[in-house]
Amino acid sequence: MGTATATPMAREAAALPLSMVLVQAIMIGMVVLSKLALNAGMQPMVLMVYRNLIAATIVAPLAVIFERDMWKEVNGAVFGWISANATFGILLAMGLYYFGLRTTGAAYSAIFLNLVPIVTFIIAIALRAEKLALRNQAGKMKLLGTLLCVGGTMVASLLKGHILHLWPTGLLRISSAQSPASPAAAHHGMVTGTLFLCGSCLSYALWMNVQAKLANLFPSKYWTTMLTCLLGSIESFGVGICLNHDRGAWKLKWDLELLTVVYSGVFNTGVAFVLISWAISRRGLIYPPMFNSMSLIGATVLDSVLLGTNIYVGR
Repeated sequence: MGTATATPMAREAAALPLSMVLVQAIMIGMVVLSKLALNAGMQPMVLMVYRNLIAATIVAPLAVIFERDMWKEVNGAVFGWISANATFGILLAMGLYYFGLRTTGAAYSAIFLNLVPIVTFIIAIALRAEKLALRNQAGKMKLLGTLLCVGGTMVASLLKGHILHLWPTGLLRISSAQSPASPAAAHHGMVTGTLFLCGSCLSYALWMNVQAKLANLFPSKYWTTMLTCLLGSIESFGVGICLNHDRGAWKLKWDLELLTVVYSGVFNTGVAFVLISWAISRRGLIYPPMFNSMSLIGATVLDSVLLGTNIYVGR
């Protein structure tokens, strides 16, 4: 009996970190594909609307099959928290990230994903969703692990030495429709993009806290993901219409834009949202963002190989 009880726990202990590694692998692919699509002229809000519609469509059958009865528990309070989930997790976090990614780079934008754990931790403590608990060993290790994880990746990513020539670069470089015309414009674009990425980081941290509250109030992986994606798509469409009145921007063709939308919708939104919701319900809101440092390595390599971004000694 003890063995039967321990087996599911052992499987979960192995599945949780593996699922977060999978989320980071999906994130790396999303960052590189999105950068290519944005360089080709795709509008961020167009990408947001379609990717979340696809994600909602993919997850909806799973919600009906595995969590059919939980639909009855969606009341006003639950719907309000799901709306907040869509606003912080999709409209603000993803939207600001895309706008920042468009004017910076894949590797540079990945740096800000590493700020999410520490910002999430600070906000969680401020909102009393987490306790600092420095009197016990677990609390000290959590704080130390967060600082080492974030501090190490930030130092490694910002430290610049000589340029390394490790492999052929720029294999899939696409000239950007948004390319700045002068060094001053390029600097302005980097500053603006950095502000967008900082806003995205803060929104992701707030989203993690909303996820934790929602997981306690409505412990559903599939309905939460499906409704969040649907509401996020509607919100993004409203903002997109206000920012861009060109109908042609909303037409998808059989090209890189469609590949990015399908990949982001199925994997980055659909699969990743379900896995993150599950991990938060089992290990708390600090657990998923602690793996974000992994995305920096993959994004830096692919950004160099595919897009031609330089890698320096120290990274």
